[in-house]
Amino acid sequence: MSYQKALLLEKAKGPFVVADIPKPKPGPGQLSIKVQAAALNPVDWKIQAFDFLVKEYPTVLGSDIAGDVEEIGEGVEGFAKGEKVFTQGYFVKEMGGFQQYVIIPAENVGKMPSNIDYAQAATIPLGFNTAAIGLLRAQPEGAGLNPTFDPDVSYAGEPALVVGGSTSVGQYVIQVFKLLGYSTIVAYASARHADHLKSLGATHVVDRGEVPIDKLAETVKKIAGTPFRIAYNAIGDDASHAACVDTIAEGGQVADVKSTLGHKTINGKRVLGIMGSSHYPPHKEFGRILWKNLPSLVQEGAIKPNRLEKVPNGLAGIDEGLQKMKANKVSGIKLVAFPQETI
Repeated sequence: MSYQKALLLEKAKGPFVVADIPKPKPGPGQLSIKVQAAALNPVDWKIQAFDFLVKEYPTVLGSDIAGDVEEIGEGVEGFAKGEKVFTQGYFVKEMGGFQQYVIIPAENVGKMPSNIDYAQAATIPLGFNTAAIGLLRAQPEGAGLNPTFDPDVSYAGEPALVVGGSTSVGQYVIQVFKLLGYSTIVAYASARHADHLKSLGATHVVDRGEVPIDKLAETVKKIAGTPFRIAYNAIGDDASHAACVDTIAEGGQVADVKSTLGHKTINGKRVLGIMGSSHYPPHKEFGRILWKNLPSLVQEGAIKPNRLEKVPNGLAGIDEGLQKMKANKVSGIKLVAFPQETI
């Protein structure tokens, strides 16, 4: 039996430990991927701290993966050994990115565009999935703005709001709004990120250091001069959610990264709590469409990866990176680790 290095979360709310575990074998419809880069996300430290989403321990976390096809499962076509790919991990041990090899359903794997490297590719899957599922996926699971990725769909003349514009998800929300043709895209974020967010497609950046969250709705309404029908809360707290609901007009929609919100109506406004995973059963068909379209969008430059900071020491460096995120010492960038560098 072949072994690999993995960063195990051995028990609920326990410590992370680098350990040797069996290298997984792909089953029918699956690919084995040699993980070259794995990005860190807030959900990783939150799972460790609060014990949710994971059903069985020990487990391996990590939702953002880029690497090379290692083995091809029965029935899989269109992939070759050694091919560069990127994909989204899931909350079971064999599919977590914080290890040297993972197995993933081939339908949720994209070929890595030639204009980005492994680290850049690893910044995309979870953030883009969460943005796209919330905005593009058909109702009732999403806002239904463009479920088929039809390039002719346009919302020209309409405004959109992104709260938490500098977060990984927020940056992809801005780009999805730009892809959809929104004329006014307002991002609420720190002023130090304004130039970058405008380069992604934001037309206005409201400085959260100058405008308190309870004044945001009136501020952005003055900017747009026309009713908002869509807002995205990439922060997920109550104050940000309330600001988004206050901003949109009756009949409008708020997508929110707080998945526990579910789907409900507040004063004639739809609220969507988003589970941003293409592996999540209700999203599987949309996930197939997403992974068919995402590589070309990146290749064309319509979707750009997050800016990033490299995490040293392979898998052993991930815990320190997650603690930095937990302490709010990471802003506007994605931390990326390299499992093959593990000693």
